[in-house]
Amino acid sequence: MSRSAPPRLVILLLALAGFASMASMRVTDAMLPALSQAFARPLADVAQNITLFAIAYGVLQLCYGPLGDRFGTLRVIGLATLACAVGALGSALADSLPALLLFRTLNGATAAAIIPLSMAWVGDNVPYERRQVALAHMLSGAVMGLISGQVAGGFLADTLGWPAAFGLLTLLFLVAGSLLLVTLRQRPELSPAKVAQGRIAFFSRIREVLLIARARRILALVFLEGIAAFGALAFAASHLYERLGVSLTQAGLMIALFGVGGLVFAALARPLVARLGESGLAAGGGVLMGLGFCLLALATQALAATAGAFCAGLGFYMMHSTLQINATQMAPAMRGTAMAVFAGCLFLGQSVGVSLGGLLLRLTGSLWLLVGTGCWLLALGLAFAWLLRQWHVEQPNAVPS
Repeated sequence: MSRSAPPRLVILLLALAGFASMASMRVTDAMLPALSQAFARPLADVAQNITLFAIAYGVLQLCYGPLGDRFGTLRVIGLATLACAVGALGSALADSLPALLLFRTLNGATAAAIIPLSMAWVGDNVPYERRQVALAHMLSGAVMGLISGQVAGGFLADTLGWPAAFGLLTLLFLVAGSLLLVTLRQRPELSPAKVAQGRIAFFSRIREVLLIARARRILALVFLEGIAAFGALAFAASHLYERLGVSLTQAGLMIALFGVGGLVFAALARPLVARLGESGLAAGGGVLMGLGFCLLALATQALAATAGAFCAGLGFYMMHSTLQINATQMAPAMRGTAMAVFAGCLFLGQSVGVSLGGLLLRLTGSLWLLVGTGCWLLALGLAFAWLLRQWHVEQPNAVPS
């Protein structure tokens, strides 16, 4: 298969699986108040479903990366996507908070394979100079899932009831997983195993990634990014619901502009990458995230809150896509493992962020939680831009493979 022309069908199916994965991750954000009422538990308690999803998502990366390298990335993605349907269906049928938490954890554990192994597949099949644009296009499905998950979660909680959202996710996972496996059966060369013999040396492969100095810095950055961005995003819709007095549907729609910012970046990725370069994208992303989250916190009108969500989303995808493109080169010989560790750090950061956010919510309120997030991400973007400039000085003529 040519590295310069990956099959469009594979990119489309990976985008569909990524759509379902991210929709599942964010579907409970806007429905937290409804879940709080349904189970008669505080908002911070029901928010544990987001934390447990993220912990399972992050920890299972340690398994899926080496499995993808061993058995082929597309094969593992397809099977895991079908397994996601079990967790989604169980969540729809949950009649207590502990049952919901159990199936959300299962959903996170199985969804963990989809996006990082998709990025690894793109890394293996698209040359570096075209990779950031290809990743942006493939990940537009995940961004659409983020938008749809937040909107559908709030809308269905207001109308048909929160279980309907999980029922819809069950269907999405079944369709995406089935199509991937059917395509792979017809074209097995799309997902060759990279390690033909021997046991899967999980920890030794992960250790090899962690021994690389630049990899450790990239992983630390994405962990800190996950703490701030996704930790605060989990409570943003509830903040607008309480501060502006809007419905759950309206709050979900406003926060969905975070994802629209990502789609705008995907559409403009080629000229933005060419004009700003990697360090410009990192610094600009940090500035936009700082502005966006502070605006979300302080807005007294829906229009200002919507603009804040859009700025935060555009800034996040500017910086995160730059982290992704650097992550694909952390360890090219075992890219599946490297990208899985990268995604694991991001979503373990999210789990820490949601836990910290719940604590800050009790101590200071959601306004200061969002303001602190904006300042954190501004500093992180500027620090990443500085590191990129240092790396360029150290290796000015390096051409990534």
